[in-house]
Amino acid sequence: MQGLFFESDTGVRYVLRVLVLLLGFWTAWRAGKATAESWQGYPTVVVYTLLLGVVMRFLHYALFQGPMISPLLYGVDVLILLVFSTAGFRTRRTTQMADNYYWLYEKTSAFSWKKKD
Repeated sequence: MQGLFFESDTGVRYVLRVLVLLLGFWTAWRAGKATAESWQGYPTVVVYTLLLGVVMRFLHYALFQGPMISPLLYGVDVLILLVFSTAGFRTRRTTQMADNYYWLYEKTSAFSWKKKD
């Protein structure tokens, strides 16, 4: 079965794999953040992440001869990307709510806000 890293990976191939993963994580983060910036809902983040999962599967297939159609690996990709896109969405939405409605809300953490007393 195709794994994330292989015993036969050379230094250059290993670095390329890491760069592809970092590119995917950063893109997921930016997709979540961009969705929040346009005041769209969380379901849009999920749709963008599902599409990004297809792109990541294609990159693994095209660059590393991995399987293109693998429901298990696609699910793993989407799950990991969804963590990053959700984090980007929640951090940006929290900042929006606390900054734009400062008389109503205050930040409680990087991912949440609460009503002011």
